[in-house]
Amino acid sequence: MTLIVHPHFHKRYTGVTRHVESVVPALAKDDETRVIGTGLTADLPKISWNELVQRAQQEPIVWHAHRNNELLAGMLLKVLGERVRLVFTRHTSVAPTQFTRWLARGADALVSLTNQIAEVMRLPSTVISHGIDLTRFRPPEDRDAAWKRLGQGGRYGIGVIGRIRKEKGQGDFIEALRPLLPERPEWQAVLVGLAKGPDLAWVNGLRQGIEERVTLAGEQSTIEPWYQGLSILVHPSYAEGYSLVHMEAMASGCCVVASKLPYLDTLIEHGRTGFFFEPGDVKGLRELLDQLTREPERARQVGRNAEEEARRRCGVEHEARALSDLYHSLVER
Repeated sequence: MTLIVHPHFHKRYTGVTRHVESVVPALAKDDETRVIGTGLTADLPKISWNELVQRAQQEPIVWHAHRNNELLAGMLLKVLGERVRLVFTRHTSVAPTQFTRWLARGADALVSLTNQIAEVMRLPSTVISHGIDLTRFRPPEDRDAAWKRLGQGGRYGIGVIGRIRKEKGQGDFIEALRPLLPERPEWQAVLVGLAKGPDLAWVNGLRQGIEERVTLAGEQSTIEPWYQGLSILVHPSYAEGYSLVHMEAMASGCCVVASKLPYLDTLIEHGRTGFFFEPGDVKGLRELLDQLTREPERARQVGRNAEEEARRRCGVEHEARALSDLYHSLVER
C-alpha cells in the first residue's frame, strides 16, 4: 500500500483547489490518499505533519505538488525518507522561470495538463488532463429557479467566473455586452471572482453607467450554484494553461462562449457544444452574444449538448486512473 499526499499551501480558493477536492476522493477509492494544508473542504481525508514524517521514514509515499512551495516542502520530506517520490503538476502554459524549471527537475515525475504546457516546460513530462466530479457539477432541475435564487435580477444570467484581471478578459466581456444590455432587459450580467486593488478599480471603471446590469458577486467558495444559474458562461481569457471552468460549466449545462485557446478545440465543438471567438476580439464576442441573447432557447440547447459531452468525456475517474498508474510506476522503480 502506498500513501499518496496532495498538499495545498494556498490561502485562496482557486481552480487548483477545486482540482484537489475532485481528484483526491477519486484516488482514495483504490489507494490511501490524504491532503495536508489549508483551504480545502473539511470532508477530505487529512494527515498531520507528525504522522507524515513518521511514515515517510518507514514506507513509500507519493507527494503530489501543484505549486513551487509545495514541491519545496516535498524535497525536504524526501530528505527524511528515501522512499518518498515527488510528482509535480504544471498548471499554466506561461513560460516557467529558471527557478521553477530547476525545481521541476527535482521531481521524480512531471505532469503537464496539455501538450502546450509540456512544450513550454521543455522537460520530460506525462500529459494528463484534468477531470471533474460529475456528481458535483450537474444541471439544475430548473435553471430559471436556480438563477432567481442567486438574487441578481433579470430572468436569464450571463457571466464570467474567475479572478478579475485584465488578462482574464472581463473587460472584453463588458465592452461586448454594453450596447446589447439596453435591448435585452431580461438578461443580467455578473462577474464571479476576486477583484481587489487596481483590478477592482479597473473593472469598476468599465462598469460605469451599467453598474446595475453588470454586478460583482465577489469570490465564491461554493461555485456550483452559479454554474447552475447562468444560462451563458463566457470565458474571455487571453491565455490559460488549463481551466476547469469550461468543463465545470459544460457539465452544469451552461452554454459556453470561450476565447479559442490552443487546447479547447479538443473539448468544445463550435456551434454544437459551445462557441469560440478569437482572444481579444470584442466584435466577434458581441456578435455571438447578440445571437444567443436573442434566442435563449438556442443557448439552452447548446448547454444540454455540452452536458451530454461532459458526462461522456470529463469525469475525474479518467484522470485518477492515469495518475494512479504513474504513482505506482514510480514506487516500483
